[in-house]
Amino acid sequence: MKLHTFFRSSASFRVRIALNHKGIAWESVAVSLPKGEHSDAAFRAINPQGLVPALDDGGRLLTQSLAIIEYLDEVHPGPKLVPADPIERAYVRAFSQLIACEIHPMNNLRTLKFIKRTYKLEDEGVNSWYRHWIAVGFESMEAYLLNEKRHGRYVLHDQVTMADCCLVPQVFNAQRYECDLKPYPVVMRIFDECMKLESFGAAQPMSQPDAV
Repeated sequence: MKLHTFFRSSASFRVRIALNHKGIAWESVAVSLPKGEHSDAAFRAINPQGLVPALDDGGRLLTQSLAIIEYLDEVHPGPKLVPADPIERAYVRAFSQLIACEIHPMNNLRTLKFIKRTYKLEDEGVNSWYRHWIAVGFESMEAYLLNEKRHGRYVLHDQVTMADCCLVPQVFNAQRYECDLKPYPVVMRIFDECMKLESFGAAQPMSQPDAV
């Protein structure tokens, strides 16, 4: 199994966690986003979306991180990352989508490059944009966890799920941009618990072969 990935891509990070946690052997194929390799014809021939991650499972190409994680959960053995109970499954999916659909699009690399170029922002202007949307998103994450009252060591009680695969990379990104995370103690407590697990630690950006 080959994962086309970039070490700092939070979407790729999610899938790396899932693969590790389920005990699936995989090979890293680096695609440099800063160098524009995702836009090269060679990669577009693999994934016409020009995005990472892209997973090659025996010639079957999977794209979009949440879809990949659910696929892995359905066809490969190992600990389940999406619960069987419909209500708990909806809870995990909602938390995952809060990150992947609400936070991530506002602060991924192509968005930051676009606003910097279009509005002629200095680095601090871009960083302010980033921190604003992190604060909005993390407030929603914290409120969701407190309102639902389903969290324990992890987002769903003491079971590692797709939601944790999404939470950890988002915290890494926020820390990289020096966001204030003190107002989100539940989120950070879950992050700390996840990072005690080898599957999460081995998936982190600076542990990847393409880390620079």
